[in-house]
Amino acid sequence: MRVGYLGPPGTFSEEAVSRCEPVRGAEAVPFPTFADAHEALLRGELDAALLPIENSIEGAVSAVLDLLVHRPGARIRAELLLQVRQHLLARPGTRLEQVRRVLSHPQPLGQCARFLRTRLPAASLEPALSTAEAARKVAAGEPDAAALGPRRAAERYGLEVLAENVQDSDENVTRFVLLAREDAPPTGADRTSIAFTLDRDRPGGLYEVMGEFARRGINLSKIESRPTKQAMGHYVFYLDFEGHRADPAGASALEGVRAQVHELHLLGSYPRTGAPV
Repeated sequence: MRVGYLGPPGTFSEEAVSRCEPVRGAEAVPFPTFADAHEALLRGELDAALLPIENSIEGAVSAVLDLLVHRPGARIRAELLLQVRQHLLARPGTRLEQVRRVLSHPQPLGQCARFLRTRLPAASLEPALSTAEAARKVAAGEPDAAALGPRRAAERYGLEVLAENVQDSDENVTRFVLLAREDAPPTGADRTSIAFTLDRDRPGGLYEVMGEFARRGINLSKIESRPTKQAMGHYVFYLDFEGHRADPAGASALEGVRAQVHELHLLGSYPRTGAPV
């Protein structure tokens, strides 16, 4: 079994693959971008791809949400909550006061904003494709640079930890979704993710969609919106609800939603996860 993730080796995504029970022991295949991993899955080169979809501090990973709607064909089959610990990594012998540049993926840069503002106020913040890519660049000879990332990146690229646990909150959790070509069968403790657009000239459309779930006693665990990329003020709504799309109540609610919306995307039904790992 081959599972794609955001590489290079040493990222939180690689750690998530090693902790995701449905793909434990699979061959982990790194990709430079989320889109590359997603496309490889759609082409049949992978059995699955594990991608981050939201963080408890920074919110949604918009690039992944956009892929699910604008490049359909993959279904969410499982989810994983990963406890994230960000560390400041640098070449051996580097002191904190020497750091003038901090490299990382944009999500960790946001997750560590308070530390960067108070401890490294003069440092420039430079986005990288991943935490491991940032660590690799620092290890390659950036004398005044440090990277934000996991301890496994320091171990892989020969860096030292200058400061530990620099994330703004100790409750820093990233939710990953396992994408495959089919979603999972019902377990009795499931979650379903959908996306939909509304007719712009229909007042109360979102209220009516919410009512389809409320009338059936179905709990909603998430709702947010993203631009459709087609017109100002036109949005895609992403919604998670408890239950499986094959459950009688879930199937009935989705039938009602389909009648209320302009376009409906079923992103997948999958087992709900428990505590972060």
